[in-house]
Amino acid sequence: MPRRRPRGRPVAARRHGGAAGRPGGDGGSLHVFSRAPDDRRHSARPAGAVVPPDLSAPGSADEPRHGALAPLAVLCGPTAVGKTSLAVALAQRLDAEIVCADSRTVYRGMDIGTAKPTAAQRAAVPHHLLDVADPEETFTVAQFQRLAREAIAAIRQRGRLPLLVGGTGLYIRAVVDDLGLPAVPPDPVLRARLEADARAAGPAALHARLQAVDPVAASRIHPHNVRRVIRALEVCLATGRPISSQQRRGPPAAAVIVGLWRARPDLYRRIDARVDEQLSAGLLEETRRLLQRGVPLQAPAMQGLGYKELAGYLLGRYDYAEAVRRLKRHTRRYAKRQLTWFRRDARIRWVDATGREPAALLPEVHAIMVAAISAQGRGEWEHSR
Repeated sequence: MPRRRPRGRPVAARRHGGAAGRPGGDGGSLHVFSRAPDDRRHSARPAGAVVPPDLSAPGSADEPRHGALAPLAVLCGPTAVGKTSLAVALAQRLDAEIVCADSRTVYRGMDIGTAKPTAAQRAAVPHHLLDVADPEETFTVAQFQRLAREAIAAIRQRGRLPLLVGGTGLYIRAVVDDLGLPAVPPDPVLRARLEADARAAGPAALHARLQAVDPVAASRIHPHNVRRVIRALEVCLATGRPISSQQRRGPPAAAVIVGLWRARPDLYRRIDARVDEQLSAGLLEETRRLLQRGVPLQAPAMQGLGYKELAGYLLGRYDYAEAVRRLKRHTRRYAKRQLTWFRRDARIRWVDATGREPAALLPEVHAIMVAAISAQGRGEWEHSR
């Protein structure tokens, strides 16, 4: 008997590179590069990399192979679904460089809890927008968008394909849809007051205030996403206009978006296993170092999964077992919210990863991206190995 999909779950893609299914519903001192943009190490292609010859620019061999018109490839999905290792293998096949779209991996010194790519993965394929902010900072979507644009342009100048990878839906949308973001700097005093209000009256009360002044934004932001609720209120109070009216959309990028999903039991099993691995790898010690460094508990970086729960344990608010239970529960809820966000985008081509290791997904995801890029009229990519 075929596996039953829970209501609202994305429909699986067909297994051998055919048209993928679509979900129901409508449709993180800043520097981009870990090495200089013209560093030749960025340009060294891995052996056997698949280069799309129809996108080659005429002229000398030193000119970009893809050029400014190269499309944008996107790999998205919930936490622990298997994006990171698949993205590395996919980038090697497509001669791509990875732009990370994760609101937590932007922070330096927060490696274990954010599940950053390993040193080996980063050596195999260039990764951008990792470690670009200190954990004491507030890193905005507008900052991410600017740095991502710079990274994507530089990748194209090197003749490679930009591959945007992550689970932060707003970051992905900011790039793909060229969102116009309000240039309102963070107001620490206002944020502290709103955070105090949320603690005193609860997140739902703060969300109700947003509903009163900007129902459109309120409909897009989960009541428990206090950080985004506060940002929306901050922009509205600073400008006198709803944030939703200021998030205009530019021309969408020529993007090919593939999403990974797993049946809930499989995803939850992977989430629990990853939390256990992170704890074994030293997540508690990493959290302790951040607290000893003086990173405020209210900093967005410390509100991320893992750090918030373990900080509570280190401060004596509950025992270690309770911290682990909270971390696993909160991660599951976060994954559910991520899927809810992505399901609204009808452009995503969904691939069912249930019961499959990331390496087994490579042929299918690669075929979908190649076929979609070809259908966009960008040229056929050679992908038989």
